Amino acid sequence: MSAIEFRQVSFAYPDADLALRDVDFEVAPGEILLVVGSSGSGKSTLLRCANGLVPHSSGGRFAGDVVAFGRSTRSHHPRELADVVGFVGQDPEAQFVVDQVEHDVAFVLENLGVPEQAMRRRVEETLDALGIAHLRDRSPATLSGGERQRAAIAGALAAAPSALVLDEPTSQLDPQGADDVLAAVSRLNADLGTTVVIAEHRLERAAPLADRAVLVNGGRATPPASPRTMLTGYAGAPTVTRLGRLLGWDPAPLTVREARDAAIKHPLLGVAPDESAPGESAPAVRGDLLVRAVNLEVMLGAQRALTNATVDIGQGEVVALLGRNGAGKTTLLRALARLVEPSRGKVDGSGTVAYVPQDPGSLLFAPTVRREVAETLRLLGRRDDAAVEAWLERLGIAHLADRHPRSLAGGERQRIAIAAVAVGGAEVLMLDEPTRGMDAASRNALERAVKEHAAAGGAVVLATHDIELAAQCATRVIVLGDGEVIVEGPARAVLAGSLYAPQVLRVLPPFLTVTDVEIALARTQQP
Repeated sequence: MSAIEFRQVSFAYPDADLALRDVDFEVAPGEILLVVGSSGSGKSTLLRCANGLVPHSSGGRFAGDVVAFGRSTRSHHPRELADVVGFVGQDPEAQFVVDQVEHDVAFVLENLGVPEQAMRRRVEETLDALGIAHLRDRSPATLSGGERQRAAIAGALAAAPSALVLDEPTSQLDPQGADDVLAAVSRLNADLGTTVVIAEHRLERAAPLADRAVLVNGGRATPPASPRTMLTGYAGAPTVTRLGRLLGWDPAPLTVREARDAAIKHPLLGVAPDESAPGESAPAVRGDLLVRAVNLEVMLGAQRALTNATVDIGQGEVVALLGRNGAGKTTLLRALARLVEPSRGKVDGSGTVAYVPQDPGSLLFAPTVRREVAETLRLLGRRDDAAVEAWLERLGIAHLADRHPRSLAGGERQRIAIAAVAVGGAEVLMLDEPTRGMDAASRNALERAVKEHAAAGGAVVLATHDIELAAQCATRVIVLGDGEVIVEGPARAVLAGSLYAPQVLRVLPPFLTVTDVEIALARTQQP
C-alpha cells in the first residue's frame, strides 16, 4: 500500500482557475519525497491535499482522490487524519493555538488522547530534537521567525505521525537551525520509517536527503524521479549543481562534498578573481552617510535584544545582517527604521527609511496587487502610476497586478510587500528575510532591484539567513550574536571566514558566486 496516493487530482480555489491539474503519483512508505517548483506553481496546494486541508478547509472544486494510509481525504477531514499525517504550512505563526511553546507542542497530543506520561516524554524529546528546549516557557508571539518555525515543526513532530508534510520548513531558519530541523526529520525517517513530503526553494540541504523528487509546474506534477535527474536542469537547483553545469561536470553534484571532489584539479582553484570586473562581488564605494546607530541598546520586555550596537549605512551599500535566529537582526532593522525606542544610544542620519517585515501578510490589505502598491503613494499624498508600474516590472509581478494579494503564493506576496514599501521612494530599504518563499527567478529579480536601488544612491539592509543571497549582492556583512555586533566588514572577507560560507567559496575559493566563476572563465579564455 502507498503511504499517500494522488489519483488524478484536479483542484481550483473558489472563483479561480485550476491550481492542480490531473496530478497522479504515489509516495512510497518510508521515503523522503522532495517537491520543487516556482512560486505559484501549485506546490503548497498539492501538499495541503495530503491531509485534506484541500478541499475541506479551502472550499473550491475538487476532482479525483487522495488516499493517505488507506483513508480517502474525500471522506476524512484533517482532524481525522492528524494521527497519520502531520502538516506544517508556510506560515508557522498561523498554527499556534496556545500561548506557551511547550503547551502548544502538547496540544495535538491532548487532542489525540495520548496518556500524560507518554505526552510529557514526547514533548521533551521533540523540544530537544529541534533545539528549542530553552524556549519552552516563551509565548510564540515573542519568538523570532525562525524560532516560531521550529516550534511549529515541533508541534507536528510530537504526534509521531506516519507521514510529515512540510511546506518550506527552513525558509526562516539560520544555517544551524536548518541543519537541526532536517537532521531531526532525517532521523525520524531512518529510525522510525516516517514518510516525508517536503517542498523547498532552498535546496542545498533538502535535495541530498530526498529519495525522489517531483517538479510542479502550472499545477501539473511530473512523475517522481531521482533528485539528481530532476534538478540537473532546474533553474532553482543548488548552487553547486549550477556550478557543475557551468563547468561541465557529469554528473552534476548535489552536495559540496561531491563538488569539492570534482574541483580538486580544476585550473581555477586558487585563482584570484578580478574584483573590479562588472558583475563580480566587488565592494561598493560608500557615499554619504544615510543612517547611523550609536551604542544602541533595545529591551523587549525583560529581554535585552540589542547591546551596544553601533552601525552606519551609507549611499551605494547593500548590507547583509547575518546571525542565528534570535540574534537581534529584526530588532536592529526596526531600530534603524525608528520603529522601536532604544533604552540607550541613538539613531540619527538624514536618510529616509522604509521597512518590510518578515510576514508580508501584515502589510497586505488592498483588493488587487496594483492597488496595494499604489496605496503607499496615496498615503504619502502622491500619485505616480509610472512608479507603481516600474516596481511591478522590477520585481516580476506585473502579470499579477489584477490579482488579490492574499490569493497568491508566499514568495509572490513577499515581492508585493517589497514593492508596496519601496515605491514610496525611501533612500534606505530595510528588508527582513526578503527571500522567504521565493523561487530562483524571484530571487534574481530581487537581487537586481536591490543592486539598482543602491547604484542609484540609496542603500539596502537585508536581514537574512540566505548566505547565497548575501554572496550575490552584499557589499558589506554584519554578523550579530546575542544582540551584539560580532564582526563586520567587506562581504568577501567576512563570508570567507564563516563556517557557513557560500557553496562556491567552499568549492573553488576565493570565488563567492557562480557569476564570479563564469566571468573568470571568460577572462581566461580571452586571447
